[in-house]
Amino acid sequence: MKHAVALMLGLALAPLHAAPFDKGDPAAGKALHDKSCLTCHDNSVYARASRVVKTPAQLAARISGCNANTGAGWFPNEERDVAAYLNQSFYHFK
Repeated sequence: MKHAVALMLGLALAPLHAAPFDKGDPAAGKALHDKSCLTCHDNSVYARASRVVKTPAQLAARISGCNANTGAGWFPNEERDVAAYLNQSFYHFK
């Protein structure tokens, strides 16, 4: 019985340990990024030592804010794709 409870608890907590943006498609995110983000940003903005984004939540919020402010019109899954691309390429959050 103890093992069953431990297994159920482990399964319930598993999503908390999933990699950030693991449901996103980095290839689709790169295409969206290159089309919309490079108008304002070059890739050096993500690699600078003084960057503002330090957590996955901050990255998601920045992407959502840029989406709203620029009128890119991305759906939430597209924002997640861009986050997956940026995380895979630059941020490496775990």
